[in-house]
Amino acid sequence: MDALAVPLDRNKAWYLSLMAPNTKGPNFAWLDPSRLYCNSQALEDCVKDLLSPFQNDNIDLVAGMDAMGFILGASVATALKKGFLAIRKAGHLCIETQSQQYSDYSGREKTMEVRLDVLKPGLSVLIVDQWIETGGTMKAAIKLVEQFGATVVGVAAVAIENTEGGKWIKENYKCSHCIPEELQKQIDRQYLDSFKAFNSSTCK
Repeated sequence: MDALAVPLDRNKAWYLSLMAPNTKGPNFAWLDPSRLYCNSQALEDCVKDLLSPFQNDNIDLVAGMDAMGFILGASVATALKKGFLAIRKAGHLCIETQSQQYSDYSGREKTMEVRLDVLKPGLSVLIVDQWIETGGTMKAAIKLVEQFGATVVGVAAVAIENTEGGKWIKENYKCSHCIPEELQKQIDRQYLDSFKAFNSSTCK
């Protein structure tokens, strides 16, 4: 599907077919969800689907992870008319920060940081990331938010894989994702049937 094409019948999660498979090897994530952000209608519908379970929840602030979580997180915050808190990789904030160690989807040890002057007890926070694979990054973000006494209202991502970490997050926090039940097995085996029709030239 052309990255700019919008089908006449926009079924739930129609935009998932816009995502591109990994063409660079094992050092990269298995797919690139960011291709759907190139389509304004796809991005709007994705945000709408992510927010659907939280319509009746009080959300004071949206937090998103460096770096791809910034795109969805800021879009969600704008839709809610709420502020956006960037959770950064270590060394990118030029102010005092609280840090948290974690292992990302590739098993690499990393550190994330958050500024000290926003999170506080009683604040209700929705945490957004692009994708949850092993759950390590999201768990670290949750710890950071809760260390300040703020409450994690929920977790939102395009997809949450049924890994050990993904299941833990689903079991312990209210979650939102864009994956219909019939596609979850494809997500968990890390191959979408839509990849069969993918043509890398459509991204150029």
